[in-house]
Amino acid sequence: MMRKISVFGATGSIGENTFDLLQHQGGRLAFRTVALTGGRNVARLAAQARALGAEVAVTAHEDCLADLRAALAGSGIEAAAGAKALLDAADRPADWVMSAIVGAAGLAPGFRALAQGATLALANKESLVTAGPLLLAEAARHGARILPVDSEHSAVFQALVGEDMAAVERVIITASGGALRDWPLGQLARASVADASRHPNWSMGQRITIDSASMFNKAMELIETREYFGVEPGKIEVLVHPESIVHALVGFSDGALMAHMGAPDMRHAIGYALNWPQRTALPVARLDLAALGQLSFAAPDEARWPALRIAREVMAARGIAGAVFNAAKEVALDAFIAGQIGFLGMNTLVEQTLAQMEAQVGLGKAAESLDMILQTDADARAQARALIGQNKD
Repeated sequence: MMRKISVFGATGSIGENTFDLLQHQGGRLAFRTVALTGGRNVARLAAQARALGAEVAVTAHEDCLADLRAALAGSGIEAAAGAKALLDAADRPADWVMSAIVGAAGLAPGFRALAQGATLALANKESLVTAGPLLLAEAARHGARILPVDSEHSAVFQALVGEDMAAVERVIITASGGALRDWPLGQLARASVADASRHPNWSMGQRITIDSASMFNKAMELIETREYFGVEPGKIEVLVHPESIVHALVGFSDGALMAHMGAPDMRHAIGYALNWPQRTALPVARLDLAALGQLSFAAPDEARWPALRIAREVMAARGIAGAVFNAAKEVALDAFIAGQIGFLGMNTLVEQTLAQMEAQVGLGKAAESLDMILQTDADARAQARALIGQNKD
């Protein structure tokens, strides 16, 4: 019987790589595609839906529905739009669901997909950062499984196969350092959006590329590691590794380190999640270690990347701190892209928002429901936007 699959965020970088692998492994002859969702690129969404024979294609933007319907005319594929349509698509039974919607918008569809008892391939960082305990509990309640798709967490997951978590001494996730890693500290305040958007190794969307430059993506991944694997914060380390070949390492009580290595290509992690628990041949580059010659590592400078320190403070606070952190980070990134604050102003805005929310409601209070997380997200965004005018630099 064909596996039923859905891809949320199909037209983004993760979604496009997922589409590539689905086609490589047989496409509509090998998979029954239930739902594909995307944003404003409805022409691409429709092309993917036609290629995979999807039951429904959903755009998040209601004003794009007419264009999507026109692009799907004669295909027999249903077109839908808006937040409710995304949730309806997540309610459709599927065996494997890719969660690749960027930002907090991906949270609710992921929860709904877990209610089907599906395997959720999780590329949406925000789900674990904002609602990790709730998401894991929801998966357990429905007998569903969550597989990590971040390259770092997929690497940790693979290094732990057959291992006893009690023997894990530390988990090390690597960071390229992003576009500005070699800039003098004194020049970072003047970094433009274009400067921060040029990643030296990975081909990714603009937002995550800027998050790489600020190290906010790695800050999110620190929190994800804590939530997904249950590793105490003091056992989680970050190493700057400019070559992006070693994605993560796991250290054990006998002193051994297990490293996961591969070319910087997201199809490694996506393919592992798609084919788990088997491995299947993937169309990715094979490493030539002799050609590489050497690999380099360095401890991160938290004066350059304050986001790492902020993430550790968030992990110590727990409660709703992750939801506040993520909301403030998204607002800060929007403000930087819009030219409202400078590159370093993102760190300031996030810290100020956390401090304000701590004073108003307390960050350590338990996140009891998805509705509470979504309300916290909305409140933190409002607080961060109110602070933007104080952070022009």
